[in-house]
Amino acid sequence: MRVRATGGPEVLELETIDAPTPGAGDLVVSVAAAGVNFIDVYHRNGTYQLPLPLPLGQEGAGTVVAVGSDVTGFAEGDHVAWASASGSYAGQVVVPAGAAFKVPAGVEDEVAAAAMLQGLTAHYLVTSTYAVKPGDTVLVHAAAGGVGLLLVQLAKFRGGKVIGTVSTPEKEALAREAGADEVIRYTETDFAEAVADLTGGVGVAAVYDGVGRTTFDGSLASLARRGVLALFGASSGPVPPVDPQRLNAAGSVFLTRPTLVHHLATPEEFQWRCDELFAAIAAGRVSIRIGGRYPLSDARRAHEDLESRRTTGKLLLLP
Repeated sequence: MRVRATGGPEVLELETIDAPTPGAGDLVVSVAAAGVNFIDVYHRNGTYQLPLPLPLGQEGAGTVVAVGSDVTGFAEGDHVAWASASGSYAGQVVVPAGAAFKVPAGVEDEVAAAAMLQGLTAHYLVTSTYAVKPGDTVLVHAAAGGVGLLLVQLAKFRGGKVIGTVSTPEKEALAREAGADEVIRYTETDFAEAVADLTGGVGVAAVYDGVGRTTFDGSLASLARRGVLALFGASSGPVPPVDPQRLNAAGSVFLTRPTLVHHLATPEEFQWRCDELFAAIAAGRVSIRIGGRYPLSDARRAHEDLESRRTTGKLLLLP
């Protein structure tokens, strides 16, 4: 699936190309499932500008069919997953061996594909951006979305109290099922006011905000003194420039715009995060919700559904 000109979902084009061959340090993987993420939307629409034509997709899981030179620890037939291999919307993709994680026995390829990017994002947010501690209260926006459901579960596992925001009763039920202690329907009430009521006016230790423009002001207002606003996405659009004085006025709070690549800085860090995430999945502490499966040829509809915010959980493309 390629993008030759940036724009809406209509610019997605399915092409037939020659099967790839591995370079030194690479694997060729037959893709069982590719994850659909907002970063793919940002690449497609030009928010994040990359050279064109652009092979789309970053995440997936499947079976190794060829191993390049200088690769150790992988063999043909291994099931692997990855979060950063360009061109993953494909039947086969070249994956750098350093970006591949060998999927534990008993974890299906679709679950592995659905877990990688969003699961590792949730992991770094609750362990590194703001490390949730027992007794902390945190706010998770879009708590029934792919990252949101995982944030709720991981924050609860670390002993936090979770307040989630959602748009519909159906999404509220999903957030509560994942473990959210309180759920606010932001379509019906001012979530910052609701957070103040729920915390006795204290606010929350951290806000995990992947929504951006429409939630930023309320997120800032929801923080406790010296709280952390982790702005990790912008599904509603980018946040306008911010006067740093607002952080002072909000209670000497902290604003960060983290991204996954900076939290997978070494092979050891990548392995640690994957090991913890998949151990939690295998133990049943984290449940991966797959909200939709689409043929690769229907990637346009998957993008339309993701951008409409009609979906819950993870969307997958199946070659």
